Amino acid sequence: MLKDEKAGARHAHYPLAVWRGFRSLITMGLAIEALHIGMRVAHPNYGVGAIKSLTEHTAEIVFDDQQRTIAPESSDLSSAEATATLSGLQMPLGALIRQTAQDIVEALGLEKPDTIVEGLGSRWQSGNLILQPGDSGAQSKEVPLETFFHKIVMIRNNLRVLEQKVNSNEKLSDADKFDMQQYITRCYGSLTTFNILFKDKEDQFSTK
Repeated sequence: MLKDEKAGARHAHYPLAVWRGFRSLITMGLAIEALHIGMRVAHPNYGVGAIKSLTEHTAEIVFDDQQRTIAPESSDLSSAEATATLSGLQMPLGALIRQTAQDIVEALGLEKPDTIVEGLGSRWQSGNLILQPGDSGAQSKEVPLETFFHKIVMIRNNLRVLEQKVNSNEKLSDADKFDMQQYITRCYGSLTTFNILFKDKEDQFSTK
């Protein structure tokens, strides 16, 4: 092959190389650290789904058709929620608003004991949890189910955050993550007793 022909053949590959580089840019997905359990995400092939669990590199996402394992950073996965970035902190806008509002309500003591808690089964609304001592002479204790349910939900949410932080921690070995995950799973298992309080099954505690 002549010198000019070799040069022409070499340059003929440039557009392909440029396209591959461009394709790698447009197929970059979300960083695993930017995801959280319950977050709604969109996939070009599977549609919109909700994140059920996270590992170091993948996310279990429930789509309309089925649950799928997706590697967020190497897919076309994108957030299906509005987001807000504050001083380098990025989180779903809805979650930021809810958390801010909840913190303000709790700080000001504005939450009423009989408040209808979202997610509590309708038959438990306005109900009471009665703690009856074995001693008939001792006084029983009544706790509004809305108050009790709120605490259960906070435990569930904190466990989910803990699970996410463990799975995304780069300083922990796979063995350490596995051991800690087992403890978290056992906590979920211990709390399944309270699943009867939840209105929606997807909000319940699960060991899967």
